[in-house]
Amino acid sequence: MTARNGSDPVLVALDVDGTTIHHDGTMSPAVKDAVQAVASEGHHVVIATGRSVLATLPILEELKLTTGFAVCSNGAITIAIDPSAPGGYEQLETVTFDPAPALNLLRDSWPDAVVAVEEVGVGFKVSAPFPDGELMGALRVVPWEELVSHPATRVTFRSPTGTSEDFMDLVERIGLHGVNYAVGFTAWLDINPEGVSKGSALEQVRRRIGVEPSLTVAVGDQRNDLEMLRWAARGVAMGQAPDEVKQAADEVTSDVDDDGLVPVLRSLLW
Repeated sequence: MTARNGSDPVLVALDVDGTTIHHDGTMSPAVKDAVQAVASEGHHVVIATGRSVLATLPILEELKLTTGFAVCSNGAITIAIDPSAPGGYEQLETVTFDPAPALNLLRDSWPDAVVAVEEVGVGFKVSAPFPDGELMGALRVVPWEELVSHPATRVTFRSPTGTSEDFMDLVERIGLHGVNYAVGFTAWLDINPEGVSKGSALEQVRRRIGVEPSLTVAVGDQRNDLEMLRWAARGVAMGQAPDEVKQAADEVTSDVDDDGLVPVLRSLLW
């Protein structure tokens, strides 16, 4: 349990998919109410997600978070929520890397794999069409040379036929170096700049708002949450998380389908 001094506000970092929203993309009224209760009590609710900025904004709107910060693209982008700004936010931090070495290693490594390179605030450049609904924003199919020609915040490598175990074996076999990467719960691989994670971005947010390290809570369910859970004074894994994620956490709550986030949030209320 996070130590608190009186009514000192806590930084509460929340993953989105599999934590704040169900696997079918819905958000329960109980989660909305709990998030609003925590925010109303003065705590800093920070969404921390692998989603792009464009895919994060509807979550902020649904949660009625109109101030504060959000960490997007697995930590590569940090925004300040500002309804008066163009698009409803100000981009505070953007970290990029050269995607060519990693992508050239991955090229032809999985027969039906497709690649997406994020274009911040716009959408994605893709090697071939992605299934509807997986990526938000404008999608442009471009030649390989264009995929690897510019610095990127995030690259996604995805297959409709593989498994997460296949992809973990793949990255081990080809030896990805000089980047930070996380395999999803399916054959989905996110690649980010080296040293960049949800945890590294949240540390910058923590310092910006002046919250003590002991007053940090994070809740997540996947491998891209590992650094965030280790960073927080109280890291909570969702009940359906892989074992390695549960082992990195301080505690485990119930599954997302049972709204496991709610009791964690309610425990922060006086």
